[in-house]
Amino acid sequence: MTKWRPTASLDNLRRRAQLLDRVRSFFAERGVLEVETPLLGAATVSDLHLSSLSCSGSAVAPDRALYLQTSPEFAMKRLLAAHGEPIYQVCKAFRDGEAGRLHNPEFTILEWYRPGWDHHRLMQEVDELLATTLATPPGERITFREAFQRHLGLDPLAASTPEVVQCATDHGFGCGCGLDGDDRDGWLDLLLSHCVEPHLGRGRPSLVHDFPASQAALARIRDDDPPVAERFEAWVEGLELANGYHELTDAAEQRQRFEEDLRRRRSRGLPEVPLDTRLLDALEHGLGPCAGVALGFDRLVMLACGATNIADVIPFPIDRA
Repeated sequence: MTKWRPTASLDNLRRRAQLLDRVRSFFAERGVLEVETPLLGAATVSDLHLSSLSCSGSAVAPDRALYLQTSPEFAMKRLLAAHGEPIYQVCKAFRDGEAGRLHNPEFTILEWYRPGWDHHRLMQEVDELLATTLATPPGERITFREAFQRHLGLDPLAASTPEVVQCATDHGFGCGCGLDGDDRDGWLDLLLSHCVEPHLGRGRPSLVHDFPASQAALARIRDDDPPVAERFEAWVEGLELANGYHELTDAAEQRQRFEEDLRRRRSRGLPEVPLDTRLLDALEHGLGPCAGVALGFDRLVMLACGATNIADVIPFPIDRA
């Protein structure tokens, strides 16, 4: 009989409101325009690791599904292509199958884009936002490779797939993990989340950059030896907080990545999803160099409140929605 009650305390809700006001002031002072884009869209992400929520039977779209957006990224890039101004947004986002201590299927995301910037300059702004909202000291910048070498003694870019699997086995992750022996990125993700991530952001933020090219997602790939994705993630006290890119702006390459995602989804028996052709049209129109980042606002509030469960900072998680 208590399911009607909110899970977040009034003090935490007040702190949440204060942080939201601080975020808006941060961007207003820097001349970044706040925008709103649709939460429902005709297309959704093709990323294998994200599952979208959809609805059907809409009066305006009776013959097709509409998707609750996993982030406002695609629509915000269309705005960038049209106007070329720095923009940010605080909104709800939705991901199916994500519920637990750190996840809720409906969550709040802060996302912003900086035309003319690369991921290094954006990392600096993320660091400044964290200092403003959480009073953190200046963060460390460390490459993905350096993070693995420091905490695992493994070079994730040069090691063979069997060597990566052996490293995971040596740390207690062998049979029963549900990963194929040739799923290199899957094993690297496992090592990152269980063996590297707990050490990140301790005492100061960690901004990990230059991911393996195979994990580029929507980031540019730099032709190093070996190539790396111009992507970064931010951690504070072991909690993953943000994911940013030096954005891919080439329409042909973006289409190719989308189609490869669809091929891999089919091979794994995952649901088919429609490609966002409007985003591809915007990229063909022209999107200049830019960097963008998505930050989990609920997790930011958790850090500010010293909370260990997302339910402590949102009024009604999914089991009380």
